[in-house]
Amino acid sequence: MVTLKDIAKECNVSFSTVSKALKGSPEISEETINLIRKKAIEMGYHPNIAARTLRTSKTYNLGVIFEDKTGAGFQHQYFAKIISGFQDVAQSKNYEITFMSYNRTRENDYYNHSKSRNFDGVAILSADFTNQRIKELVNSEIPTVTLDYSYDENHTAVLSDNTKGMSDLVEYVIQKGHKKIAMIHGEDTLVTNERKKIFLDVCKKHNIEIPDYYFAEALYHDPMISAEATSILLSLENPPTCIFYPDDYSALGGIREINSRKMIPGKDISIVGYDGIMLTSMMIPPLTTYEQDGVEMGNLIAENLIKKIENNQQENSKIIVSGRILKGGTVVDLK
Repeated sequence: MVTLKDIAKECNVSFSTVSKALKGSPEISEETINLIRKKAIEMGYHPNIAARTLRTSKTYNLGVIFEDKTGAGFQHQYFAKIISGFQDVAQSKNYEITFMSYNRTRENDYYNHSKSRNFDGVAILSADFTNQRIKELVNSEIPTVTLDYSYDENHTAVLSDNTKGMSDLVEYVIQKGHKKIAMIHGEDTLVTNERKKIFLDVCKKHNIEIPDYYFAEALYHDPMISAEATSILLSLENPPTCIFYPDDYSALGGIREINSRKMIPGKDISIVGYDGIMLTSMMIPPLTTYEQDGVEMGNLIAENLIKKIENNQQENSKIIVSGRILKGGTVVDLK
């Protein structure tokens, strides 16, 4: 079995240098880290998890909570980016990740489940953050980091910049001459309420009044419900000229309904998504949307969770990650 001493000998460095390099220590140069990691792979090195656990009292296993109510699972490109970014950092620090089964966990609770699996920490990517089972875990001694939900100043959360995202999109649509703007939004969550408020604030700034019937509740990542909401909006006596969707995947349902009416997005009606998934960028025309930096968010969740674990860090923070508007071609210029 290949050991750290074997790798040190091959690279002509000390044992401690190899150990630090494989952990990604900032004390070691990036060039040396890459050299040692490459040599470790070539030699077929595999860390002895059992020995490391005894030495450090850590299991080097991170739990991940990803409650998926839509059935899209890891096929949803937005979450796939986040999970990929999280996994890249975790693996670079020699951590394994384990996804918790929502159905199995319901029988007990997340805290006891995490304790029984000896997770060093847990990333909460998608869940009902108001659920008592989740709150119990967050308030426990187990380090946690959440995605797009912040409890208070005593917790670490990585948040997408919804203020910039929604504000940029609404400003862009208004600049194109639109005043009859509808919004199909997701279920009642902190993110939904934040986006709705920003939407209304920007419209109010431009003296644009949005009637209540221009709002329709749907579900995130559910194209069928968004298709039904689109049908209702387009059937109004005074239909909107532009429709906002809760996410790009939901916008696909809206596009299907629009096409069934012999209408073309970007020509007969304007539509706007949210997330910036690859699928909608390949449409003709590409969807106008806001691209969230999922990979960066996944990286930051892992980095901050591991920092809490390894440094026994009690410092918490809200980390906001900005994205960028993708203008696409689905917003008609009415000017």
